[in-house]
Amino acid sequence: MKYYSMNAAEVLSDLRTTADGLSAAEAEKRLAEHGRNKLAEAKRDGPVKRFFKQLADPMIIILIVAAVLSGVTSVWEGEPPTDVFIILFIVILNSVLGVIQESKAERAIDALKEMTAATSKVIRDGELRHVKSEVLVPGDVIVLEAGDAVPADARLIESASVKTEEAALTGESVAVMKGVDPITSDGDVPLGDRTNMVYMGGTVVYGRGKAVVAATGMETEMGKIAHALTLAKDEATPLQKKLASLSRVLTVAVLAICVFMFVFGVIRSGTVNAEVMINTFMLSVSLAVAAIPEGLAAVVTIVLSIGVTKMSKRNAVIRRLTAVETLGCTQVICSDKTGTLTQNKMTVVEEYTENRELLARAMTLCTDSEIDREGIVTGEPTENALVAYGASLGLFKYDLERETPRCGEFPFDSERKLMTTYHPDGDYGYIGYTKGAPDELLERCDRYLTSEGERPLSEDDKKRILSENKRMADGALRVLAAAYRETDVVPTEMDEGERGLCFIGLCGMIDPVRPEVADAVAQCRGAGIRVVMITGDHIDTAVAIGQKLGMLKDRSGALTGAELDLISDEELTDTVEKYSVYARVKPEHKVRIVSAWKKRGMICAMTGDGVNDAPSIKSADIGVGMGITGTDVTKNVADMILADDNFATIVGAVDEGRRIYSNIRKAIQFLLSSNLSEVLGVFVATVLGFRLLLPVHMLWINLITDSLPALALGMEPSEEDSMKQPPRSSKEGLFSGGVGFDVIYQGILVSVITLAAYFIGHRMEAGVWEIRNSPDGMTMAFMTMSMAEIFQSFNMRRRRGSIFTMKKQNLWLWGAAAVALVLVAAVIYIPPLANAFSFTSISPIEFLTALGLSVLIIPAVELVKLIERAITKKRG
Repeated sequence: MKYYSMNAAEVLSDLRTTADGLSAAEAEKRLAEHGRNKLAEAKRDGPVKRFFKQLADPMIIILIVAAVLSGVTSVWEGEPPTDVFIILFIVILNSVLGVIQESKAERAIDALKEMTAATSKVIRDGELRHVKSEVLVPGDVIVLEAGDAVPADARLIESASVKTEEAALTGESVAVMKGVDPITSDGDVPLGDRTNMVYMGGTVVYGRGKAVVAATGMETEMGKIAHALTLAKDEATPLQKKLASLSRVLTVAVLAICVFMFVFGVIRSGTVNAEVMINTFMLSVSLAVAAIPEGLAAVVTIVLSIGVTKMSKRNAVIRRLTAVETLGCTQVICSDKTGTLTQNKMTVVEEYTENRELLARAMTLCTDSEIDREGIVTGEPTENALVAYGASLGLFKYDLERETPRCGEFPFDSERKLMTTYHPDGDYGYIGYTKGAPDELLERCDRYLTSEGERPLSEDDKKRILSENKRMADGALRVLAAAYRETDVVPTEMDEGERGLCFIGLCGMIDPVRPEVADAVAQCRGAGIRVVMITGDHIDTAVAIGQKLGMLKDRSGALTGAELDLISDEELTDTVEKYSVYARVKPEHKVRIVSAWKKRGMICAMTGDGVNDAPSIKSADIGVGMGITGTDVTKNVADMILADDNFATIVGAVDEGRRIYSNIRKAIQFLLSSNLSEVLGVFVATVLGFRLLLPVHMLWINLITDSLPALALGMEPSEEDSMKQPPRSSKEGLFSGGVGFDVIYQGILVSVITLAAYFIGHRMEAGVWEIRNSPDGMTMAFMTMSMAEIFQSFNMRRRRGSIFTMKKQNLWLWGAAAVALVLVAAVIYIPPLANAFSFTSISPIEFLTALGLSVLIIPAVELVKLIERAITKKRG
């Protein structure tokens, strides 16, 4: 029901109650009918179910297949299944980390519940009682006072200057003055404009009133948000989608290799019997093991984890590992205004007066806000700004009130739009300070304070004052005027106490933009990222802030919630790029805006701090919550939390995200080219009739030798022009931009070098060139392939540029190369390990020869890069 459009009597009648409230019996009856005034709990998966959901990840399935194949190989060859345990350890580690990361997201509904008031003051049986908020029912009459949390959605029936803070629900930074008069409108009135309604999650910051409960529990506006959270689905990130696609490709490739090698082996043998079938199958398995990059899942997880640690040092706390990468391809940031782009603290930024000190004194004393000696201001946001303004000039309210305590007052009233307080004054007896709306205050002034003293207020003075008022208001400032009156006695009648005033000046205040935000928005533009402001504030304020930040030139680039209601989802999707500012929006509007950008194929981030931001934050590709001012709801739904509430932190996080994705891509290219070299080498050796490497050799290379440099590649610093490039497309594949070609040719180069090492090793062992199984040849091939892949990792530091022109060194990569060399030497020269790997102890000359061959991969790849750069330059 649109209770805001009815008068108080009609509301009470519709809800079948009276101003004296319900009877206890009726309340019990309605409680059974409507249920408790609390939010429904979402059904949650237990840790076991979550763990098995992690196992359903395609990359994890590939690892499990690798474990099974390795187990079969180990049993057939009579070796201990060490590889199986290593792979299963990786699987379990990945799944446990995933469960831990996801567990916090389930707390969103709990945080919403905690925001409701624990107890409420309600009139039952004509008496005021304190009851648990969860037993409130529609029709209950509640009493609200300053400091109370609003326990349910309710229609005010009495209001003595009630003001409520609703920023967490509506996004509006200024406390809302509430009244009891019905609101008439042709259409639906936005939540922030329903000035005779109060909502669960709001707080009374001023005044006193009574309200009749209109909705409880899941029927409240906050309940609708909770419901939207349960409906929003967590979508796979771009990296997850690409890894899933890669897993499918690898699965098909592995099956194809197995089938091809099995058929090839049977045909090549010329005989079909059990022994041939089993041996051929085992050969197929060994190639399948070579094709699967067992360390890939672990490398990706660890690189992302390292990124999370680095981001936390830059005040960006990541709650979901894959969100790190998503930041790197973010194309649109939909940002809440209040508390995100602005400071969520009203501040006096302009003044118009010829006596600044008296203006600050009047504004400070004529408020109900307080400030302690630590500088902490408490009270209604607008009055807090005035008290802080006085303090900035050395006029602290606690000192002023001790010198001239309040001895009379006329509280603020929404009809006359004024407030007056009286204080002792040594020269005149008493002095009264009045503040309020400039046009209303001027009507009660007959004098004007100048630097030379008082003089009569002329029509020209009024025009000049009103012109200044308009100028400030056009700049989205909230403007208040102040005046004073000297008297021998404290007036008791309002008409007497607020006339014959002397005008002092104007104060213009606003929730100011964070000082670092303008630069951050500019950096986003330079990085090809669109910043969109979404707020519950008035359109004029939103447009002014948007213009100040360079988001839009004029009003045509802004849209209100009411205008948005007239646009279909399809039309919004078609026109969403026209708008950079949205004002007076509802929570569902934010979800629509995010969805429209996503339908345009854009990777969209949503930032915010209030409850009203939670659904859109969850539906965005990446949700960003505020750590200081953000509600628990927002924090628990967000993928990333800004510990310093600094929009500029997002820029650093985007840079880090781009770096991490680039490094993961380098690691994937490195691992796949390494696996391809193993597959090609083993395949060629099989065709020629000898055994190049055993399955255990390939597992060692994949899990140990390859993983170390892959992790080191994850530590590569950002490219110098990282934040001057446009975001990559979410449709861009892992193999786009020539990566597929690089994987193939680099894999071929390593396999050719490895085969050469095998034949040279056999020649150095037997003194002849021939094709047959050779212990020295196998050992040298293992040595060469292992170290060639290590040196290949250095090539991965730059995809097209020469590594010899890089200014920075990756000490992690040098360390990985050194450790890999030691490990390779260990399995060759330590007898127990050498026996386990079926290696022979090669001579120092053979060792150095294998090492020298492996180094050749660097000049070979550098030559290809040189040719590619020449071709690109010629085309360009």
